[in-house]
Amino acid sequence: MITGKNGRGSEAPDGSAFRVPLYRTSFTGNEARYVMDCIETGWVSSTGGYVARFEREFAKYIGVKAATSSSNGTTALHLALLACGIKPGDEVIVPDLTFAATAEAVMHASAKPIIADIDPETLNILPQSVAQKITRKTKAVIPVHLYGRPAPMHEIMEIAERHGIMVIEDAAEAHGAMIGRKKAGAIGHIGVFSFYGNKIMTTGEGGMVVSNDEGAISRAALLKNHGMRKDRRYWHEILGFNYRLTNLQAALGIAQLEKAEEKIALKRKLAANYARMLAPLAAAGTLQLPSEEKGTRNVHWLYWLMAGNPSHQERICASLDSRMIEYRRFFYPLSMMPPFRCRGMKNSIGVYKKGFCIPSFPEITLEEQETVVSAIESAVRTNPY
Repeated sequence: MITGKNGRGSEAPDGSAFRVPLYRTSFTGNEARYVMDCIETGWVSSTGGYVARFEREFAKYIGVKAATSSSNGTTALHLALLACGIKPGDEVIVPDLTFAATAEAVMHASAKPIIADIDPETLNILPQSVAQKITRKTKAVIPVHLYGRPAPMHEIMEIAERHGIMVIEDAAEAHGAMIGRKKAGAIGHIGVFSFYGNKIMTTGEGGMVVSNDEGAISRAALLKNHGMRKDRRYWHEILGFNYRLTNLQAALGIAQLEKAEEKIALKRKLAANYARMLAPLAAAGTLQLPSEEKGTRNVHWLYWLMAGNPSHQERICASLDSRMIEYRRFFYPLSMMPPFRCRGMKNSIGVYKKGFCIPSFPEITLEEQETVVSAIESAVRTNPY
């Protein structure tokens, strides 16, 4: 599964059009065996043993008391917001640089997303901006661990505690990322993950809500299954949704979870290779590379770079294009787009104009990485900074 570039409409579903794709999904473990078990036993829908097992084992991996699966990361965010008691008219603070689902879920909960700026060095939400956005209507903040780098959770939690608001971690891109001994998703009041096809762990489509608050997970589980009580089938206690994960998807998820740490190790290795090969350009001020704060683990879902200015970004991306190397520009800042438009997000708009992600799939070879770096170096040599 390959994800195309923002604003380019250039996608090759099987990756065949690209010499080096942005992402290549791999199934190297028990995926086929577990999925065949579902097919052979007939348990292919939302009931079956793999769903409960996946929820249980994922909760253990993240280090929380409970988890409930969902149909995708967006529905997981929606469930988390409702489980936290977000109501119509409430305000929820979100970062400007994130995938639109972060803000969409807030709006689907009939609340208002309030956009905060980001740190241009880390790309994550800026605590000072969060503090400035809080009003009497603020009920939650959603820090996003963008591209796999942990958000500044200590500062966010301090602000949230001071103002009595909930923290909902969007860890859709950060499976296994860590701050100290805690994994992303286990630090806030509730956490959310995505298992889309290009994530570190995939179920094709899928999501998970995790928390140490078992009551919140019970509410999310009730909501995702039409509000139907487990102990009284077809009795609908509340108005709910059909946000369930299938047994087939959960079977994939368990096999992917078994390989999660192995994939993270490969991710960190590819990041170290890129950092080593691109160090001269970083030292010259030509490129900004992602960093890792002491005491944290960046899982580098996508390895990103920032050029010195927008025209330099264009030249590098053109060089990658000419060599059939897939890349992805940063997400459009929410503040630029019609459903969320607002002003004052200087940092996020500035980095959007200069940033892009390069091939980052776990099994990328050193030769493929050298091909990517060569294309970047060629652009710099042709158009020196």
